[in-house]
Amino acid sequence: MNILFVCSRNQWRSPTAETIYKDEPGLHVRSAGTEPSARVRLTAKTLEWADLIFVMEKRHRQRIQEKFGIDIISGKVIVLDIPDDYQFMDPELIEEIRAGVAPFLK
Repeated sequence: MNILFVCSRNQWRSPTAETIYKDEPGLHVRSAGTEPSARVRLTAKTLEWADLIFVMEKRHRQRIQEKFGIDIISGKVIVLDIPDDYQFMDPELIEEIRAGVAPFLK
């Protein structure tokens, strides 16, 4: 399964999620950001690649819909509701990501 994690700048939240799941058997994981200043910028090709897209906030889903259209993400976006309050690999961030993602990987 191809999983994409999206946040704003691809600095803390989505790279943490990518790191958590990168070695899970059967998962192919990437991360990207919605902002022009993102470390890895989100592209239509990456969105099409993904079977599931986890966004950290509702505004990330909105930005994807505005920039790429609804068809490209129809039915495969999950909002985790994780605010931009954490640093890379923060234990609380890891816990929130795992709790939000777990129900969709069963």
